[in-house]
Amino acid sequence: MTWEWRAPDETVSTSKALLTAALAVLCFHAAYSFGPLLFPQLFIVGYAIGLVQLARLASTRKAFYLGLLTGFLCFAPQLVFFWEIFSAAAVVLWLILAFWIALFVALAQIILARFGPRMAVLLLPFLWTGLEYTRSELYYLKFSWLNIGYALAGWEQPVLPFLGMYGVGFLVVAIASGWLLARSKAAVVTIALLASFALLRFTASESKTSSAGPELRVAGVQLEFPAVNQILSALDILLASHPDAQLVVLSEYTLDGPVPDSLKAWCRKTGCYLIVGGKDAALAGQYFNTAFVVSPAGKVVFSQAKSVPIPFFNDGFPALRQSVWNSPWGKIGICICYDLSYRRVTDELIRQGAQMLVVPTMDVAEWGAQEHASNARVAPVRAAEYGVPIFRLASSGISEAVNDHGKIIARTTFPGPGEMLFAAFHLPSKATLPHDRWFAPLCVLVTALLGLFLVLEPRIKRGRSRMTLR
Repeated sequence: MTWEWRAPDETVSTSKALLTAALAVLCFHAAYSFGPLLFPQLFIVGYAIGLVQLARLASTRKAFYLGLLTGFLCFAPQLVFFWEIFSAAAVVLWLILAFWIALFVALAQIILARFGPRMAVLLLPFLWTGLEYTRSELYYLKFSWLNIGYALAGWEQPVLPFLGMYGVGFLVVAIASGWLLARSKAAVVTIALLASFALLRFTASESKTSSAGPELRVAGVQLEFPAVNQILSALDILLASHPDAQLVVLSEYTLDGPVPDSLKAWCRKTGCYLIVGGKDAALAGQYFNTAFVVSPAGKVVFSQAKSVPIPFFNDGFPALRQSVWNSPWGKIGICICYDLSYRRVTDELIRQGAQMLVVPTMDVAEWGAQEHASNARVAPVRAAEYGVPIFRLASSGISEAVNDHGKIIARTTFPGPGEMLFAAFHLPSKATLPHDRWFAPLCVLVTALLGLFLVLEPRIKRGRSRMTLR
């Protein structure tokens, strides 16, 4: 790929492009707000339209840098807690995330210039999905937060179980790319209204009721780095408030080691099952970040280690295997905190027959409300994608109970020390994988082939020109 290609047939000035970028940033933050806006999720379409329109810039170089600026202004305010965790290194991480937006805008400009608007309309959704999937799932610094699909968190909509979060991105960018064929302001407004109305109708339609299995009553309490006596006291208060709870959940890293005898004795006394986060010994003095299941007999009957430790943190060794817990109520998959963000982790649990996901989570209060709000978007999207309920219990708010349509039925507040979460679920008979689980890797392949073509074509042309001159 050369750094500069010829301009598209219809270009925009730099000043108009700057205005477009500003509108894209505003739409992005509106889509990710929980404020008083009516259907704020639909603003994500405006964000995608703005990115696609930046492809009309005459210069690939300008498209890249303006895309980088747009991505930075979108991601940095939403991920401001990176500064609290990484200090000045946060700027580098914000730029790495913004790079993927810049790459999309620059490649979109090249595609528009090389193939014209009709082919661009067909290719850009594949390009977006290929890049978004790679950024989220495939490379070392994979990070899926703030994708287009997460803007729909908490909405009960059939689009997520059918398309999946990456399929939603494909659909939204396909709508946005259609604007490249608009020839008048009237056409642009018409397309915007029709696309928004169609998406709203599609996502607001009623979901089918899943077949109900046995009822499971789950309770949890938010505790951050507690002592064992504090854990026992909080559990007694929790059970006094919810005496019919059958399964009790505590957060990731509630314990600094294996399950102590005092907690096993509590399970024997109360007759409850307990899922609690702790540490399981590994080789060379290391450990596995582990969720333990303790039975009413006071025995650890199941454990699952974290599959994706957080980069740059001392978060234990990755899990050596994944399996589901054959509980008395059905098959329950356990993934720990960051695991929920990755389809390669959660998909495997669904393939093994998980009918529910339990997610012990460490969300340190000092990371701030913005981090907790961003993390809280993951569970509703996953629940809607698979059609399974999720009980996500964090060390500090926001903990969530989500039904199998992706609707949040109970949640705690931030920071919420000692707050309790309770929900009753009917486990569905079967979970499903959305279609983007095969379609998104296909988009990666199409993106790779397209990038290879754009790199090789100019060289092939230069080689042919030299042969003709000879």
